[in-house]
Amino acid sequence: MNCDVVICCRVSPKQKASITRMVKEHSGKTILAIGDGANDVGMIQEADIGVGISGMEGMQAVMASDFSLPQFRFLERLLIVHGHWCYRRISKMILYFVYKNVTLGLTLFYYNIFTGFSGQDLYDDWYMTMFNVLLTSLPVLSVGVLEQDVSSDVCLKFPALYQQGQRNICFGWKRIIGWILNGILTSLTIFLLNIYALSPSAITKHGYTADMEHIGTITYTSIIWTVNCQVALMISHFTFISHILIWGSIICWYIFLYTYDILPPTYPKIVFHVFTEQIGPEPAYWIVTLIVVIVSLLPYFIHIVIQRSFFPMDDHIIQEMKYSGTDVSDGPMWLREQERSKQMTQVGYSARVDAKIRHLQEQMHRKRKSFYSS
Repeated sequence: MNCDVVICCRVSPKQKASITRMVKEHSGKTILAIGDGANDVGMIQEADIGVGISGMEGMQAVMASDFSLPQFRFLERLLIVHGHWCYRRISKMILYFVYKNVTLGLTLFYYNIFTGFSGQDLYDDWYMTMFNVLLTSLPVLSVGVLEQDVSSDVCLKFPALYQQGQRNICFGWKRIIGWILNGILTSLTIFLLNIYALSPSAITKHGYTADMEHIGTITYTSIIWTVNCQVALMISHFTFISHILIWGSIICWYIFLYTYDILPPTYPKIVFHVFTEQIGPEPAYWIVTLIVVIVSLLPYFIHIVIQRSFFPMDDHIIQEMKYSGTDVSDGPMWLREQERSKQMTQVGYSARVDAKIRHLQEQMHRKRKSFYSS
């Protein structure tokens, strides 16, 4: 680990695998191995990521690899473009899963505190079942499959964007805790606004106040709107599929609510005709839902405005330059980002420093262990 580059020649397949294992253990980095023949199978399987090249030496390397390429030159696009996209897609998808489940789950906890842990259910059982099955599962698929912060041409022009994955910017503990706090704040906002907006006043024109079934249905509606609109704020690259999945999920909630509401009372039980006859025709239901959704999304909206205005990341700057149509070709900001992409990195030096630190820690651990044993 004291060298920037190591060249090994005339080595056996077993030695290739041993070298890969040694680099993986002592560097602590994610290792990629690429090969085109049967003698590279052990190395490819030992690495964290294996890439096989299909060529004259058969398909053994391809069959043992995670990714297959027809030519070596396509490795640049695999890493710089698809590697960057996949890192951001998976990070956003996981964080959104955490956010939406925290938002739903904590409203139940708040309701139990509000009712003195009486054991009453705020939502109908079928509401809970449909949440992750149909009403919020499809929009997140658009994030995990279709999301692109910048186009492929921009990724190739600015390889510095790939360093976001190496520095773990999008999925560090700071980002994870931030989304958990966002879910806590959203759930608290939705619950408090619905409780204090609906409890003291009449919800129908006949003067009836909201009971548990009304509050549960309206709160659940606010959650469906909020978590699906949150996806719309997260997405940088909209397609017609994204629009269908996001807004279609909200429409599916109303279709389900109407269908479930008109079934015989043995199925919906306590929520029988809650939507069609009680809250659906009332303007208060729609007004409260609109206000709750706007207030719940306002903190995240303020956060992204402040971040993009005062603390922008590389992809934010490139997005602004590209989509605003200014300073694109020869402007100073564009040239500055290109020069940053061309700067030499210190990956080899950093790996050597990390390896030395781990070596010293292992020595201290062995000395401490021998001292205690003696």
